[in-house]
Amino acid sequence: MELRGGWLNEAMAIADRVLAGIARQLGEPTGFAGRVVGRVLNRGNRPLVVAAVAVADCGPTAEVADIGFGGGVGLGLLLDSGAAVVHGVEMSETMLIEANHRFSDDIAGGRLCLHAGRLESLPLDDSALDAIISTNTIYFVPDLAAALRELARVLRPCGRLVLGVGDPDQMSKMPFTRHGFRLRPISELVSAIREAGFERVDDRRVGDGPGAFHLLVCELPAAE
Repeated sequence: MELRGGWLNEAMAIADRVLAGIARQLGEPTGFAGRVVGRVLNRGNRPLVVAAVAVADCGPTAEVADIGFGGGVGLGLLLDSGAAVVHGVEMSETMLIEANHRFSDDIAGGRLCLHAGRLESLPLDDSALDAIISTNTIYFVPDLAAALRELARVLRPCGRLVLGVGDPDQMSKMPFTRHGFRLRPISELVSAIREAGFERVDDRRVGDGPGAFHLLVCELPAAE
């Protein structure tokens, strides 16, 4: 019995390390495994990102950004939306390299600008953007208030932020989210968004059932 118990404990420890590795790659894809994760994220996140781009409402003169773009599906969709200039901000060097290869023509033509950075410290000027999308990113942000203030800082008056967020109750059932994910209640997120200066926050759902993703569509007030 003692031998069997030891084997089970070791198996559980191995499984826990595997789940922790998956969580790390989802937060910051790195190396070959990160490139695989980026492609998986592109497929899995596409419906949410399509919805986020649609409500971002990018016009032909708009300057927009995908913050934490991961595999880059949002960059492609924003470019296809007709926005004048698209910015991509990502903390993963692996994802930045991938995006540089994939979108080399758009970068050379000046329509896409890529930046290394994090939500809490964005490498963008004040009031630089008309709209921002950011999907499945805030779980990895320890200082939510600082990140939201940064997002508000780089948006112009009446600018729109679209945050794609998994339903926290549904995500808590996924075993890897025990490793480093911060699953905040939607009501807590909405309160923090308002405290950062956003005037309007609209919670829309993408998908069916109680576990459907949330799209938090947030707007800054007009200039005084």
